[in-house]
Amino acid sequence: MTDDLPSPDSQPDKQPSRWQRATQAMGRAALLPFNTAGYLYRTGQENRHFTLPVLNGAFGDQLAERQDRRAIQMSFRRHSADVPVADLRLEPGEAGLRKVVVFLHGLMGDEVIWQAGSPEGLRYGPRLQQDTGAICLYVRYNSGLHISQNGQLLDALLTELLQTYPDTIGALTLVGHSMGGLVIRSAGYYAARAAPNSGVARTSGRGSAGSWLTHLTNVFLLGVPNEGSFLEQNSHFTSVVLRKINLRPTRFISGLIDKRSNGIKDLRHAILVDEDWQDPHADDLFPPRTLVPPLPGVRYHVLVGSLLKTANSALHDYFGDGLVGAGSALGRVFGDPALPPEQLISTRVFPKLHHGTLLSNPEVYQYLRDHI
Repeated sequence: MTDDLPSPDSQPDKQPSRWQRATQAMGRAALLPFNTAGYLYRTGQENRHFTLPVLNGAFGDQLAERQDRRAIQMSFRRHSADVPVADLRLEPGEAGLRKVVVFLHGLMGDEVIWQAGSPEGLRYGPRLQQDTGAICLYVRYNSGLHISQNGQLLDALLTELLQTYPDTIGALTLVGHSMGGLVIRSAGYYAARAAPNSGVARTSGRGSAGSWLTHLTNVFLLGVPNEGSFLEQNSHFTSVVLRKINLRPTRFISGLIDKRSNGIKDLRHAILVDEDWQDPHADDLFPPRTLVPPLPGVRYHVLVGSLLKTANSALHDYFGDGLVGAGSALGRVFGDPALPPEQLISTRVFPKLHHGTLLSNPEVYQYLRDHI
């Protein structure tokens, strides 16, 4: 009979003693700093590629002016390195011309935001290349420069791309997140100004070394502040007020705020052309602003994030995805009643998404895939 009784050590519900619990807690507490340090180190190693883009976003205009080697030069990127257009070695598909998708990051970002870091592993770029067979290219640029400067650089880069691979590139799609969308719109403005009739005839089945606008079919704008950023507007207003108070401490703080880059300042009212930031009234609270309409013959996809469940509120219009207000992202220029009826504009609001998760959401990816 006694052989059938469990021993005290084999009791399944035996609880550790108070002394054992205290010892275990002390052990966990002792290891906590090391575990935390390890986590911070791993996180830092995984995200150290952002160091240079963040520096350029904050002070990139000053780095470029000093010809500092840390100033980023606009370039296509592959394997964490700049790649000259000629070294991309793009090949035609079996059927000839191929779809090409070019991705542009936002302020203080880089090409990695399109490639990795989502819970599923791969992000939009590699997945689109796998699922659609399109050629996906990634541009990195100095986001501290004026948006119009980057727009002109992008225009030149895309022109070189089309001239180098006229027998490879068919339909061209541009995808921009935040500031990247403004750079795309600026590039379109300068390309159209250089070739006013380029938007009339779209490319067909044959390769062409003409303007890249003739190949452009779709533009995706993800969380783009088309009417400006409320955060930058508040920063500018604060700087102006402190400067008007005209005390030494307030002048000092105002001067520090004004050290932010030209790229950040352009976000205040989505300044896309040189003439606007060169205007003597550019620092007014309501400066003059050049209208940059959608390009004819191109379908624009305006994708908007919202922290809220519903899109019918003033909070949604102002705060939007937390960094870009929905009213700004939707853009008055895309809802202008004067737009020609053949102008192609699609808008989509994604509820419960913040500015960053627009880059890794399954529904956003499905939308991209369905329209590319």
